[in-house]
Amino acid sequence: MSILASWYREQENNNSPVVVIIDDMERCCGSVLSEFILMLSEWVVKIPIILLMGVSTTLDAPRNLLPSNVLQQLCPSKFVLGSPAERMDAVVEAVLVKQCSGFSVGHKVAVFLRNYFLNQDGTLISFIRALKIACALHFSMEPQSFILGGLLDEEEQEGEKSGLLPEIILKNAPQLPLYVRNQMAEQNGKSLVHGLSELKGLHKCWSIVVLCLYEAGNCNKIRLLDLLCEALDPDLYASKASNNVVLENDCGLPITSDRFMRRKYSTSQKGGLISQIIRKVRDLPAATLYQLLKNWEKITVDVPEIHDKVKELQSEFRFEDGKLKQNVDDISKRHSSLSPLNNEKDSKAISEKAAALLDSLVGDFFRPIECIPFHEIVCFKSVEKLQSALIGDPRRRIQVDLLEFYKILRCSCCSKSGNVLVPSMHDTSVMYTLAQEHGDLINLHDWFQSFKTIVLRPSKKGKPKSKQSPLPKKRKDMNESENKSEASIQARFCRAVMELQITGLLRMPSRRRPDCVQRVAFGL
Repeated sequence: MSILASWYREQENNNSPVVVIIDDMERCCGSVLSEFILMLSEWVVKIPIILLMGVSTTLDAPRNLLPSNVLQQLCPSKFVLGSPAERMDAVVEAVLVKQCSGFSVGHKVAVFLRNYFLNQDGTLISFIRALKIACALHFSMEPQSFILGGLLDEEEQEGEKSGLLPEIILKNAPQLPLYVRNQMAEQNGKSLVHGLSELKGLHKCWSIVVLCLYEAGNCNKIRLLDLLCEALDPDLYASKASNNVVLENDCGLPITSDRFMRRKYSTSQKGGLISQIIRKVRDLPAATLYQLLKNWEKITVDVPEIHDKVKELQSEFRFEDGKLKQNVDDISKRHSSLSPLNNEKDSKAISEKAAALLDSLVGDFFRPIECIPFHEIVCFKSVEKLQSALIGDPRRRIQVDLLEFYKILRCSCCSKSGNVLVPSMHDTSVMYTLAQEHGDLINLHDWFQSFKTIVLRPSKKGKPKSKQSPLPKKRKDMNESENKSEASIQARFCRAVMELQITGLLRMPSRRRPDCVQRVAFGL
């Protein structure tokens, strides 16, 4: 404890309390736990300590387990965890939307992760496990993913140039497939640096718009994971881009006109979550809309272009006694004979402007990661690889391992032989390789003879013929040796057949065909 106290006194370590997690309090030894708590209480002045009990701990567990003098040292506080969907939204927001690591996923991978989460009964640990595997697969498959480290270092240095970008990245830039396709006349790599900077900026704006939509969709209890799947859809972005081209020719209408609002909302997918959220904003009451704009103000603080629009709309609000009033500047512009303010009409007008603002943000900044150049560096899109890693194909994996066993065993004798079977190979691998020469049914006698030929090959090769002894005793010993060898080969054969049956690659002989086994797995 003294060492812990000296560590905690250091300036970089004393910003947060020390948390001790006791997973299952009811399984602890009462006397040991009591002494532990009393020891912590002696140091609580120098080290603020929080005991965190497991979620399965009952309310009366401390009272039943600890004596009264120990309970007096505790200051209990009960809290309730959110639902799995709420915790899922927190994980999605931190990892996939706010880009804390720079890593991102494509539309198909996001849909797969959502379905995997739902199929696993909504357990958060299954989603996090799938996300970890996707991240590991991306960094193992994409050779240029190391650039993520340079991008994060550049952000931490607050605008200062990172040594990784101009040197290592530009040195390896020609290896990028996309860079090769889009290579320009400049050979100094400036186009790559500009592309990476644009990737960061566009994706940051996209994430802010997603969070604004999520805040607006909280009223309808829209989950962030569902919204993310729609926001990452490149087809939806392409359709909106084509619709926006038509709108540009008809932008002479005032922004508050109903015709313009209907045309703008058509840029969102009909029946989609984005369209529902925008329509919901139009019907929000004044107080809820004001709070929504306050939340947008916090979200958009890092992007002045969006933040200024939110502040401009927010300036149209003024509250008196909890009721919406128009801005004083607007009132001063009116004639001296002021009519009573129509609160409902004013609220509806501001709601229309808020919906128009949100729709304009979707049209201007809602560009999925897959539609941005150089997205291959940060975006994982291989659903097949992720599905294979999570769900797996064990029977195919077993077949591949049996046929390419030398890659696992790494023995020099078998790897040098190529496709030629040698006796030093594993019996089960030899048997399965021989089985590839047969069809649906494999004759056991023929299979055994082929296996026996492979196993006995070295004993017959290069050995001089031994002179037959006229003595009957020596002839008898040779016959016993041959019988032992035959029995050993039969035992090895039966064991290999049994292993292939256990792994699900063979079906054992039936009464109808006792001399044949049936192959179950094909397709390699």
